[in-house]
Amino acid sequence: MRISWAAATHPGLRRSVNEDAFGARPDLGLFIVADGMGGHAAGDVASRLAVEEIEGFIAATVNAEDENMPRGDLRAAFVHANQRLTRAMRAEARLRGMATTASAVLVGRTDVAIAHVGDSRVYRLRQGRLTQLTRDHSWVQEEVDAGRLSITEARHSMWRHIVTRALTGIEDPTIDVTSFTLEVGDRILLCSDGLTSVVDDDRIRDVLGAEASLERASGVLIDEANRAGGPDNITAIGLQIDGF
Repeated sequence: MRISWAAATHPGLRRSVNEDAFGARPDLGLFIVADGMGGHAAGDVASRLAVEEIEGFIAATVNAEDENMPRGDLRAAFVHANQRLTRAMRAEARLRGMATTASAVLVGRTDVAIAHVGDSRVYRLRQGRLTQLTRDHSWVQEEVDAGRLSITEARHSMWRHIVTRALTGIEDPTIDVTSFTLEVGDRILLCSDGLTSVVDDDRIRDVLGAEASLERASGVLIDEANRAGGPDNITAIGLQIDGF
């Protein structure tokens, strides 16, 4: 499959440290966004280690000759990333309490596998229609699902940043893994909640659809989040399916 891609990240306007991390391995068809948590407890370390471990695991297994080796297994890659956090926290007391969300896509011959934990999202733009391919693991999403909050109320809730799942290094994570077929012309967006908490889906759709350049689209999305106050770190990776 032929794909093009671009990525952008920014600390936002209210944070001194960018705790987001991303990985882009077009040679593997692998793209990752991780949003670290923990502040002084090194959320930036958590996100970086998770990205490194997921990349390393997929790189080591996708072309493995051992028939018993899980090839391109995103769920296993996330479990290994969680174990990497465990080892890091045992080695350095200052890292205890760190955690990270993560969303990853692995592009195959005609489809894409998606794994995620937390509230970093993956979207698909197809023929002008934007579809969220992940579902947030967050307190406000659970309240929306239960009918106790509207989407508008959730967007403005003071509790909107509380996630109910993450890579913590403490317990085995529950990872959502799905797959979708792809079509030529599809655009995929991976992003942290620094974008989606302040820029609505309609505007994301408009930017992805209007900008011919993925680099330009990623940059415009970052700018949109900062114009809305930039309250958090912001990361966006855009992919386009150019052919099979």
